[in-house]
Amino acid sequence: MNRGATGRESTGLRTGRAARAGQYVALLAYLVFLAFPFVWLISTAFKPARELGSLHPTWIPEHPTLDNFRQAFDEQPLLQAAANSLIAAVSAALIAVVIATPMAYVMARHRGRLASAATGWVVVSQAFPFVLVIIPLFLVLKNLHLINTLAGLVLVYVVWSLPFALWMLAGYVRAVPAELEEAAAVDGAGRVRTLVSVVAPLLAPGLVATALFAFITAWNEFFFALVLLKTPKEQTLPVVLTHFLGAEGVADLGPLAAAAFLATLPSLVLFAFIQRRITGGMAAGAVKH
Repeated sequence: MNRGATGRESTGLRTGRAARAGQYVALLAYLVFLAFPFVWLISTAFKPARELGSLHPTWIPEHPTLDNFRQAFDEQPLLQAAANSLIAAVSAALIAVVIATPMAYVMARHRGRLASAATGWVVVSQAFPFVLVIIPLFLVLKNLHLINTLAGLVLVYVVWSLPFALWMLAGYVRAVPAELEEAAAVDGAGRVRTLVSVVAPLLAPGLVATALFAFITAWNEFFFALVLLKTPKEQTLPVVLTHFLGAEGVADLGPLAAAAFLATLPSLVLFAFIQRRITGGMAAGAVKH
């Protein structure tokens, strides 16, 4: 019997190792699939024009050059566009988090028609395609004299990211033990004081993650910015990238790749900088609980 049990344990161990190896292989394949466009973008950004037109493309540029970056800055106002995108993304992220935090608290702590309506709003709003709302949205902003302004674009980004931010923060609020709020109430703290002094510090990882989501969404958004912003002075970076396409749809590939590479850096750097803090905050919260 001992030999049979040992054999089953050995078989189970081999099966577990094979399954784990298969998972790692699948994960590696997925990472390669995700990294391929970015690696090719970097390679294209540093290739001279002669290599870009070669019939036998290479992964690594044979003669790396910075001419594409210089040409990109000479042809388009990338710095102004990046500043516009930064203003819109940061403003939208901060406003969305400030508005969503108390709403998420109410939705998570008070079960009833309000919470059900909020949940339904989240689901329905995420199902709407952009093209269905752009015309009424344009008319509303026109009446408010917010067309071709960053303020109008920020308002749109806040409204569009708010449902998901609300849903995301509500999950973090539910993870906070209600006993802490009850203890604060016994000490005489009101709802607002409890939310600010007790709940908000424990929500720090969720607030950071939600703000990061709202920032990246606004930074990469193209459709609303294309429709609502008309003058080059107000246009954001994704819209300016389209200017590297010629009248017949022929792309100025080198400068376009260089500008697109620069446009992806803020999101990557921000996520890499904040990712450890998000994970560390979650781990610290789990240990405290």
